[in-house]
Amino acid sequence: MATQQAQLLKSKRFLPYFITQFFGAFNDNIFKNVLLIFVAFAGSSALPMSSNLFINLAAGLFILPFFLFSATAGVLADKYEKSWFIRKVKLFEISIMLLGAVGFITQSYAVLLLLLFLMGTQSAFFGPVKYALLPQQLKSEELLSGNALVETGTFLAILLGTIGAGMIASAENAHYVAAVAVVVFAIAGYLSSRSIPLSPASDPNIKFKWQPYTQTKITLGIVGKDRTIFWSVIAISWFWFLGAVYLTQFPSFTKVHLNGTEAGVSFLLALFSIGIALGSLACDKLSKNRIDIGIVPIGSIGITVFGWLMAQAVPETLPRFHNLTDFVSYDALWPLFAYLLLLGASGGIFIVPLYALLQQRADEKQRAQVIAGLNIYNSLFMVGSAVMGIVVLSVLELNITQLFKLLALLNAIVAIRIFLKVPIFAVRFLVWVLTHTMYRVKHKNLHHIPEHGGALIVCNHVSYMDALLLSAVCPRLIRFVMEEDYANYRPIRRFLQRAGVIPISANRKGSIRRAFTEVEEALQQGHIVCIFPEGRLTPDGEVQEFMRGMDIILRRSPVPVIPMAVKGLWGSYFSRYKGSACKGLPSRFWSKLEVEAGEPVLPSDATTVLLRDKVSKLRGDYR
Repeated sequence: MATQQAQLLKSKRFLPYFITQFFGAFNDNIFKNVLLIFVAFAGSSALPMSSNLFINLAAGLFILPFFLFSATAGVLADKYEKSWFIRKVKLFEISIMLLGAVGFITQSYAVLLLLLFLMGTQSAFFGPVKYALLPQQLKSEELLSGNALVETGTFLAILLGTIGAGMIASAENAHYVAAVAVVVFAIAGYLSSRSIPLSPASDPNIKFKWQPYTQTKITLGIVGKDRTIFWSVIAISWFWFLGAVYLTQFPSFTKVHLNGTEAGVSFLLALFSIGIALGSLACDKLSKNRIDIGIVPIGSIGITVFGWLMAQAVPETLPRFHNLTDFVSYDALWPLFAYLLLLGASGGIFIVPLYALLQQRADEKQRAQVIAGLNIYNSLFMVGSAVMGIVVLSVLELNITQLFKLLALLNAIVAIRIFLKVPIFAVRFLVWVLTHTMYRVKHKNLHHIPEHGGALIVCNHVSYMDALLLSAVCPRLIRFVMEEDYANYRPIRRFLQRAGVIPISANRKGSIRRAFTEVEEALQQGHIVCIFPEGRLTPDGEVQEFMRGMDIILRRSPVPVIPMAVKGLWGSYFSRYKGSACKGLPSRFWSKLEVEAGEPVLPSDATTVLLRDKVSKLRGDYR
């Protein structure tokens, strides 16, 4: 486990919260799965309806509160101090579980069905505060690690809860064991919540009215305001769509296509959950402990590739397996097991940076409401997954392996759609690939770049790779001012437009006016804009004189100015080391580079002379 993750698990800022959310997910799955197992084996006279109708109704009743109450929960989570709010939710869970214990002991299945709805309600109220609290308790550089641990804990809780439910349901006096277990786990979650540190209300002045429908419309409007937030929500919901289909179909897939037993179902579930946990933990390593959504497309590619390969890996003929040992030791199934593990790992890599991005980008006063909107979309997509399963398997009469292949193809289509809609995903992916294959990049003092609000970056201009390298190290999306001829180069013009590049031509007054207007609008909207004040690539590796465009920008938009320096690119294929860039064949690979940021300069103090001096000092002798 990464050092930062281990430190978080020892920290009072995180550990009580982690234990609380773990027990919440664990107890949800204990309660749901024990109830469904009891229903499956109960006599028809003990049930208020048929077992099939009961099971489908149970699934619907657990999801329904997310539609009804998520928006309300988001408002309340933003309005009140979060540790207090969590304790109230956990006390509600204890109340539900006490009633649930009575229901298990008396075998009152109609009561237990109602309590499943109340459990869904409790989860709907816990979801927004669960994720909105993290950015308040963790430093920005810890946010990715925290989310990785949360997703790891959640899926392990689902796995252990499902397995634990089977053990409880098969025990002697199972109804009494279940009654005690759900109450004990609820109390454990409440006790851990008492140690969660104070987390001030994000917006204590927000007005709350009990208007579920109206509030839901408002919440979805908040999600839709920011393009990146909206498509991140859609991407996360799509992941839960995929996960719901896989988890729902594993029992039938194991029985029909793999000739396995109930233990084989648990084994596949374990592989999938462990894979997600490993992928979640690997995010820190891949992105070097910071939120880098460049790895999101890598996870998406993995979901498509390994989902398809898993479906392809089902052997044509298999013996009938009577126990788990025979099932696991049958070597023809090992490729399928490996692909399933890698499918889960790809899911972890896909989901964790998106959650962290959502928390970082959302307005602090509306963060819980954004998470509430996410929960609403998640619910819609999970209902959609059930509809798709019915249509594909019952109406179209395809088999489960064909359904899994269809999921892989749909994932590729959805991923491409999202990446085209949100250029930051594509930009980060390209940057991630380039910086991890061509260079070894270090960065210094990037904490000088503000987390929020507009700022102007000025940097030396050594090569055609400068902009990509700055994008690689900066935790926020940068909008670059670029020479119009390059920005309008047909093969990449549309991509650069979607990436927010601002074209400018020094020879056309109309272009200059238009560029300065775009820069002003970007800074006023809170974006980071980067200019290369030298106006061209350096011909000798030294920092050239700065042009005066920076002064005009600051007069129109007085924002902090961040001096930055790119070091180590002089002599590369993309510099003018040989007289012109991209001349001959590349001779340097895996080079060591460095990007350093200086302290922000107030707009009233910023001049071209001062900023050139600061950039030169940052660069030093390292060309």
